[in-house]
Order: sequence, then structure tokens, then C-alpha cells
Amino acid sequence: MERSLPQVGTCILLAMIPATVREVADALADQRYIADRSLAVTIHLALQMGRPLFLEGEAGVGKTEVAKVLAATLDQPLIRLQCYEGLDAGHALYEWDYARQMLAIRLIEARGEGGGAAISDIMSREYLIARPLLEAVEMAADGSRPVLLIDELDRADEEFEAYLLELLSDFQVTIPEVGTVAAQEPPVVVITSNRTREIHDALKRRCLYHWIDYPSFEREMEIVTAKVPGIDQALAADLARAMEKLRNLDLFKPPGIAETLDWAAALNVLGAEVLSPEAAGDTLGVILKYEEDIERVRTAGVGGLLVAG
Repeated sequence: MERSLPQVGTCILLAMIPATVREVADALADQRYIADRSLAVTIHLALQMGRPLFLEGEAGVGKTEVAKVLAATLDQPLIRLQCYEGLDAGHALYEWDYARQMLAIRLIEARGEGGGAAISDIMSREYLIARPLLEAVEMAADGSRPVLLIDELDRADEEFEAYLLELLSDFQVTIPEVGTVAAQEPPVVVITSNRTREIHDALKRRCLYHWIDYPSFEREMEIVTAKVPGIDQALAADLARAMEKLRNLDLFKPPGIAETLDWAAALNVLGAEVLSPEAAGDTLGVILKYEEDIERVRTAGVGGLLVAG
């Protein structure tokens, strides 16, 4: 039994989608996400064309946040599939609720019932546990257009990538015992990767691609100001300058934007109004997660992070 997205719901959802690149950028800014034009263009095209959005970049640069902001902007649910090694269809799509099925079988036996009809009852949708992929397709089939976040795909095995190909092409799921669930309008799909391994070209071809890089000094200042209301402009500039210098060092794990915001929050907790060498030295553990990186910064001189130029 195939289910399709109602046309009326589709019209409503299309009306909610920003119609121009400028509207996309403004909608993101309203959610305090500062995007450059190239990212806003890619998001705009993905929304209008109904194509998955594939975002790559270093950890902490705001890839996952794009999906969260889109869900808030479109006023749609966010469904998140966190990828990991060994992830399979049973955890990503659906699995049978075996405990409920066994209970149903005992009830059938107690009532003296049997036959094919009784067996088919326990192989129905009622006894399925929907995982993120099936949940997203079912919601789209029932009139919503949820935001499906497939986070850190590079952590999953290559076999799982192959499994995603059909879903991303047709946005339908076939369950042999139940039937086909199809979305007339696809959910908004955001796939992220930290590029710990290469993702296959076959999957990338089904998506619109964008690399999210570390922000410029000016953009990072703008992000900090937007995300930390009331922060002093001088402190925001100090943070952005220090981060720019840290990322130019030969660190094992350069800090991302998320660490910049954590640093600002930590300094607020300490009541620091400026990023002094003492404050920076005391809080290096907020932004650097490896002892070797911390020692490298201390050896180079924490004060050098605050020097302009």
C-alpha cells in the first residue's frame, strides 16, 4: 500500500520555504546563524530542488547547526540519525517489536485463534518500531516535510552508504510485510561529514555539496556577537583574533566555531571583560582537547594569540 503526501500540505510547506537567496540568509540570521552567500545559495537550491544537502568540513564549524536552524526556520520537526561504526538498517530504518509480537502470539494462542490472518496481524505496521529514516518518510507521506539530519556519515560503514542510495533517490521505503511508504515531496535532508574518510561519489551525486570552512576574522566576530548577546566588541575581537592564530598553528585538532562560543561562555562565567594572557592561559582546556596542543600553545606563548596582525 503506497502512501503519498497530500497536495494541500505540499502547498502550505512550499509557502513556508524562503523564496530567494536573500530570504534564506535572512531566515538563518533570524535564528542567529551567520551564513556566507555561497552557503545560503546552496541551501536555497537544495530547498527549491528537493535535493539532499551534503555538508563537509572540520568538526565544530556549524554543519549540524544548519539542520537545526532549518527545522526552526521551516517550523518542522528535526529527525536526527547519528551515524557510527556498525550502523545498519535495523537501527536506521525500522525493526520489529519482538516483545509485543511474542505477547500477541501468546494472546492468540490463549484465545484458541490461529491461521494466516492471525499471523499477518502481528506482521503489520502496528508492530514496527520506526527508526529515523522510516520516521522521516512516514511524516513526509502524512503531510509534513521534516528535516532529516544524517549526522557524521563518515563514521558509518561503506555498506550503509550503499543502503542510503535508494532512499535518497526515491524517498520511499518498502517493507515486505507492510508495503511501500513514499513521500511525494521529499523531506529536507542534511548530511554531514567530518571527512575522516571519503564518501562515495554515487552518494554525493545525489546531493548538493558545500564545504564549510573556518570563518574569517570578521565573520567569526559577527557569529560571536550574534550567539553571545551583550558581549563586548573588544572581547569578541580578541576571541576571533586568537582563534585565527590558533588555527594557523600546527595543532592536532584546531578549534572550531563551537569552541569559540564555549570560550566566550567560559570567560563570561569568570567575569573576564578582556582576553588577557592570564585568562587565555587559564582557559585553554575549554578550546583545546589534547595535551600536546595545549603544550604547543604554551611553548609558543599565550600572549602571542592576542597580538594583532
